[in-house]
This record gives sequence, structure tokens and C-alpha cells, in this order.
Amino acid sequence: SLAAAGGLGILIPPSITMVVYAVAADASVIRLFLAGFLPGFLLMGLFSGYIIWWSLRHPDKVPPPEAPTTFMEKMRRSGSLIPCSLLIVFIVWVLVAGIATATECAAYGVLGSLAIAAAGRSLTWENFWQGLVGATRVSCMIMFILAGAAFLTKTMAFTGIPRELAEFVHGLNLSPYGLIAVLVVVYLILGTALDGISMIVLTSAVVLPMIQKAGFDLVWFGIFIIMLVEIAEITPPVGFNLFVLQNMTGIDSNRIARVTLPFFACMIVGIGLITVFPSIVTIVPDLLMGVAK
Repeated sequence: SLAAAGGLGILIPPSITMVVYAVAADASVIRLFLAGFLPGFLLMGLFSGYIIWWSLRHPDKVPPPEAPTTFMEKMRRSGSLIPCSLLIVFIVWVLVAGIATATECAAYGVLGSLAIAAAGRSLTWENFWQGLVGATRVSCMIMFILAGAAFLTKTMAFTGIPRELAEFVHGLNLSPYGLIAVLVVVYLILGTALDGISMIVLTSAVVLPMIQKAGFDLVWFGIFIIMLVEIAEITPPVGFNLFVLQNMTGIDSNRIARVTLPFFACMIVGIGLITVFPSIVTIVPDLLMGVAK
């Protein structure tokens, strides 16, 4: 459950992977952020439903219930979590309301995080410097990836391969659902060898023209591909979440991969649902962006 649920962080905003896709596809970051909420809640419901079913079938393996606590005690124990949650809500609100751009919201997030750390007396020059260095490394990594993706996109456009491939796929007379089924298989195979960001930037130049020619919305496809990236994180041999849990528990990653198969199936069901009912993805950005206008 931890291996699968750990991937929800890239689907429920804010998400670096969404930003990378938005740049690669020239799509709206705000619409992508908004589009991720309902699919994220959908996966949460599917995961929770499976856990409930499993718990009812194996009551002997369910941990004993915790001692009851009062509401005020729960609030006290959540004291460190509530400010962070409020900061996320504030950032999403100013982004949706059009008060600030995505870059300005990032600055608000930094200032808010520093204020929370200072209020909690955990802000020191040492961890501030470590955070600054870590953020610089991640930013440089992403910028180099995007630069390489931009070069690859220009090169592919010059050769005409994406256009020819799109025409070839169009000539196969695949239905939109048939194209999506083929892409699911392709990305599942890529997920066994590549991380999520690499999957997006290396395939966008070829896949996006097909998607546009088939009439799919780029924001919808962004959520579709991000859900496939979630699956990649629990797919051996390079599933990132599998290695994290292996280091935490000492259990072999292949065994962890086997027991995550039901959650793998839940994700496939989620992808099927958003394909059959694309409004699950588009209804929130359409409503909120319409209100903002």
C-alpha cells in the first residue's frame, strides 16, 4: 500500500512531473494541476476499497486498533501537519484564482516553508543551506532534461519522424481506444527501464502528434501519462518506490513488487475509467477556470 500510494504525490498537485509534461506539451500548468485532483481521489478510493476487502478476508493479519483519542488530542498531534496543509491549499488557491503565476506561487511556497520552519524552531543555517543545495541540484537536473528534450523535439521535427509516425498510426485506422491501449502497453514496457520524467521527455515528440491527431485533449493525456508513470514507480527492475521500501524494510524488491500487483491492477482500472469517462479529468479545470474567468 505504501509503494502504490507513494506515487500519488506526482498526481495530486503540486507536482514537478506535471510541470515537466506541461513544458514538453506546451500545456497549461494550472489546468494540469486542477485535473489531477479527481483522478487522485479516484485512485485513493480504489486503493482503500482493496485494503478494506483484504482486511475483511484476513482479519488475523490486521493490526490491532489504536487507543481512542479525543478530537483535540488529534489536532494537537497534527500541529506540525496542519500549517503545511494550509500552505498547499493557499498556493493552489492563489494559482487558480489568477492572483499569481506558477513561478510566483513557487516563491510563495518557499517563503511559507521558511516561515513554518522558523516558527517551529527547526530553521538553522545548516538545514537552510542543505535545502538550497538540494533545490539547486533538482532544478539543474530538470533544466538539463528539458534542454535535452527540447533538442530532441527540434531534431525529430526536422527529420519529420513524428509526422510520418503519426500518419502511419492514422493509416492503421485504430480507434481512439485502440491507440490508448497500444500506448498503455508501450509505457508499461518503458516503465521497466526508465524513470517517469525520462519517459515523458523522450516520448513526447513522437506521441503528442498522434494524440492530437486522434482528437484527445492534451491536459487529459497529461493525467493519463502521469498515472502510467505512477505504475512505473512500482514496476521492477527500476521501480523507485520498490527500492525505497526495500531499504526501509530489508525485504527483497521482487517480493515487494509481487504484493503490489493488486494495487497495480487498481491503477489499470483507474486508467480505464478516465479513458471511458474523460470528464473525471476535465470537469474540475473546466469549472474552476470558467469561474476564474
